[in-house]
Amino acid sequence: MNQSHLALFRRVRLISSSAVALAIALSVIFSTSLGAESLNWQIAMAALALAMGIPHGALDHLVTLKNSAPLRMAFFITLYVCAALLAIWTLLQWNVFGFIAVVLMSSLHFGVGDSAFISELDRLGNRQGASIPVWAYASAGGLLPVIIPLVNSRSSDALGKINANLINWHYGFTAYIQIAVAGISTLSLMTLLFRKRFRDVLDIALLAALAIFAPPLVAFSVYFGCWHAMRHTARLTSLLPNSLQAYERGSELGAFKAAVLPGLPALLGTIIFIALLAGFSQTELSTSFLWLTLVTVWALTVPHMIVTARLDRAAFKG
Repeated sequence: MNQSHLALFRRVRLISSSAVALAIALSVIFSTSLGAESLNWQIAMAALALAMGIPHGALDHLVTLKNSAPLRMAFFITLYVCAALLAIWTLLQWNVFGFIAVVLMSSLHFGVGDSAFISELDRLGNRQGASIPVWAYASAGGLLPVIIPLVNSRSSDALGKINANLINWHYGFTAYIQIAVAGISTLSLMTLLFRKRFRDVLDIALLAALAIFAPPLVAFSVYFGCWHAMRHTARLTSLLPNSLQAYERGSELGAFKAAVLPGLPALLGTIIFIALLAGFSQTELSTSFLWLTLVTVWALTVPHMIVTARLDRAAFKG
């Protein structure tokens, strides 16, 4: 089982890295040919990537409460949904402060989660030598794809088309934020290089390039759906019975599918919920749909982050 398990983790890492590299290339091509101001191709790429990422958090109840009684499971799901609804309400009521909270929280969650993935990969491969310091990868891995796209020169236009209230979310401190993230990322890279973690250095370099060359919408969405979600799903295969059975058969693809398919109804439910939410809003569906999609994804991150914190801690202890 370990060999299939290891093979899946390595393949997921390769695919997620390749997806980010492709997104960087497409962003450069489309920005050059269609113009950086064109939003249609950005929305198409962002919507596809977000759709790929939503199902990965839909199995939190199965991971947290394995073999639990139906009543306890129903109580957990109710609390989970209420936390997400409260986060949605907060974001819609206080756009800027809610957005800042989500940005900081997402940076922490993504960075720690991706570090946990690498820690599990090291353990599966019986890697010898210096281990990865959590802070070294998590700080750069979380800040680069989340913060940098929001403070580059193209973010104001993109945020304006999503929600004009967010344009000045940084209150003019963009240069200081960029310097801080650059300094943290440089320290992270130096630490990883010193420990000869060259594949991890490539990860950070790809995330930096995505943040710099891809439009903000594309950068965040591709990172969320094609990088973080894929790696988190690979980690879920270590916990789900159907995935473990597939590993026993030597089917890494079967193990991954077993962790994806149960989450697909959540994608359909999210689309229906967003459409209903947009229907009750006072703006046109075409102008509000992407904003409400992002709000829903950000809100779902709140209970998801709380639930996966225990899983992350276990990854570093193991």
